[in-house]
Amino acid sequence: MKTTSSSFALATLTALFFFMGFITVLNDILIPHLKVIFELNYFEAALIQFCFFGAYFITGGLFGKLISKIGYPLGVVCGFMLTAFGCILFYPAASTASYPIFLGALFILASGVVLLQTAGNPFVTLLSPGKEASSLTLVQAFNSLGTTLGPLFGAAFILSGTAEYVSKAEEAQSVQIPYLIIAGVLILLGIVIYLLKLPDVRATAEEISQKNKDGKESVFEYAHLVLGAAGIFFYVGAEVSIGSFLILTFKDIADIDEITGAKYIAFYWGGAMVGRFIGGAIMRKIAPNKCLAFNAIMSILLTIIAILAGGNIAVIALVAIGLFNSIMFPTIFSLATSNLGKFTSQASGVICMAIVGGALIPPIQGLVADYSSLILSYIVPMLCYFYILFFALMGYKRKNSLAS
Repeated sequence: MKTTSSSFALATLTALFFFMGFITVLNDILIPHLKVIFELNYFEAALIQFCFFGAYFITGGLFGKLISKIGYPLGVVCGFMLTAFGCILFYPAASTASYPIFLGALFILASGVVLLQTAGNPFVTLLSPGKEASSLTLVQAFNSLGTTLGPLFGAAFILSGTAEYVSKAEEAQSVQIPYLIIAGVLILLGIVIYLLKLPDVRATAEEISQKNKDGKESVFEYAHLVLGAAGIFFYVGAEVSIGSFLILTFKDIADIDEITGAKYIAFYWGGAMVGRFIGGAIMRKIAPNKCLAFNAIMSILLTIIAILAGGNIAVIALVAIGLFNSIMFPTIFSLATSNLGKFTSQASGVICMAIVGGALIPPIQGLVADYSSLILSYIVPMLCYFYILFFALMGYKRKNSLAS
């Protein structure tokens, strides 16, 4: 079959980003759901995110090297299949009604998402030379579409029957059918992507390296990549931490029930979707780092307002942060991997390892919440946004070097 064009490949990859967002955001539904079933405290509930995003640190570097050998298209196909396998494992995990087994299945599912991330993000940037930030932001808008629809799916198929369950085991099994449906769709997508024969862009990466001729022998010699990876760590940590505790926070400060709270989360992630469509257009006119700095400042201010005001004002402020989270991941990623050439796939693996921030920051916020209050615990993601502001103003500059 003839290899498809770059524009068609970009359009096809929107499905990948949609399902990465859809699956990841379902963790925000699992946290309050399993917290009740297994009678967990905030820290224990946050272990859901620890296992999910811990997979990024454990497998990210390995998958980065794997992609350099098998190519980006095959990496995408394998990612879909591994994610589907993890979804299928939710069936036996729910049957046993065991929290540790749930976490194990979630780790395998997350490993598949890591492979999709490792292949997908650099795939888009290499298909879009000169327009990396804006193209990745637009494609990631479909990731946000997935995170917008995911909570609605979870509320309808996982949380809706909570009051009707007669036992903890029956309540745990409510996740079985939804995750089997997702697995079926992912397997179908993997087959479709394989048959489409998307272009392998490893040659493009090698050409960039030949043009640079900067003498670098390791991806870690690029300071902007290292600082950008830290930016991804703090960004994902902040975004996931906020999303993880929104339902519980709304119930605590505004007496909003869990099903309604799940719908509010859709607005949080929906704001990210809207912001990415807008940001993708704006960054064709305004430097990406300036857009990133503005959004970091707005996120800091909204977090401060939420902590100080509480009540319904805090609800609005926390949901609004989603709008300003929008461009952060694709912008940090594109700035951090700019002109890395043959090191791009390895850099993607390093950045995917940095997504472990989503595993470490939520438990830290959970501990702060356990020892103070939920609303005060949002000081943790606020500090993360301060680092992102630093990267947007100084850390992104490619002239920085870790080797003299």
